[in-house]
Amino acid sequence: MKITAISIFPEYFSPLRLSLIGKAIESSVVDFKAIDLREFTHDNHKTVDDTPYGGGAGMVMKPEPWGEAIDSALNRHDGIVDLILLTPAGKTFDQELAAKLSSRENLLFACGRYEGIDARVSDFYRGHQRVRLHEISIGNYVLNGGEVAALVMIEAITRLIPGVIGNPDSLLEESHNEIGEVEYPVYTKPAEWRGLEVPEVLKSGNHGEIANWRRREAQRRSKTLRESE
Repeated sequence: MKITAISIFPEYFSPLRLSLIGKAIESSVVDFKAIDLREFTHDNHKTVDDTPYGGGAGMVMKPEPWGEAIDSALNRHDGIVDLILLTPAGKTFDQELAAKLSSRENLLFACGRYEGIDARVSDFYRGHQRVRLHEISIGNYVLNGGEVAALVMIEAITRLIPGVIGNPDSLLEESHNEIGEVEYPVYTKPAEWRGLEVPEVLKSGNHGEIANWRRREAQRRSKTLRESE
């Protein structure tokens, strides 16, 4: 299995070089690489975030570096790639999903931070011919970033690959699951990216309409994201 993780903190993944997964990497059972998102910025400050359209606290990760980083990572893989966006608004990760992903050849983890990644990134790659998109959460709580969640998933997935666990019989007695309301989609500059526009209501300045839109989107996502793959 070939695994790539994109993060502003690629060194976060150094623990994967330890223990059984480290041995699997050394023996080429697992091919892992961490990519620094900031390498795909084009300004002196290596900026990866900006203020959210529609107002609100926090910063949103910009689509341009994410698009370039994901495109670069896709070139590292052959065939279909399972792109995993780590988000509290995603489908809850469980053992069944770990088992399903353990049978795939190419996993690409996008580790967001701040208030999340501009929603157009998931919109764009959902329609990409080489991508199976998954928006996944490891539980109903918030972390500072997706790196911890990616580490959890990578460990849960790779330990199911033949040759990673020394005694495969130890995998036979395992099992493990829940939900809550999720967050609305977030956007930042530019207003148009790869043919996708920021919703007009977020540029209207009408805070009442923005609040209503966000509430509706949160309710819609609560019903769909956790129920679909």
